[in-house]
Amino acid sequence: MKNNVMISLTSIQWQDGEKNETELLTKASYRRENGVDIISYEDTSATGFEGSVTTIKADGCKNATIVRAGSANSVLSLEIGRKHFCQYGTPYGSLQIGVYTHTINNTIERDGRLYMKYTLDLNSAYLSDNEIIMTVQYQS
Repeated sequence: MKNNVMISLTSIQWQDGEKNETELLTKASYRRENGVDIISYEDTSATGFEGSVTTIKADGCKNATIVRAGSANSVLSLEIGRKHFCQYGTPYGSLQIGVYTHTINNTIERDGRLYMKYTLDLNSAYLSDNEIIMTVQYQS
């Protein structure tokens, strides 16, 4: 079953002691398949990935994937307490980055919230700490 929803998405990145925060309020599609929450939305210039579609799949509070396709392409695999190596596409070519997940708090089905916190590295060198805070408002 597919539902149209409004999402409020805050993305926070800490790099070199500086905090960078972006916010996005947009329409999205939401569905739940086999216990996995799936949210898809079109990126805008606010996220820096205009021309791409991002799909977030969250399986409870244990793992999630963030897939971006279009003008930018990437697949980030998040799993609590594990480091995954993922492809991250840029206009200059693909990079392999490490993703270490600290927290996934998925209460989308209950109260419409998803929180993820993870660290990125490039060639095993620290790149940034990241948080994603998403609120889902169901449309009637």
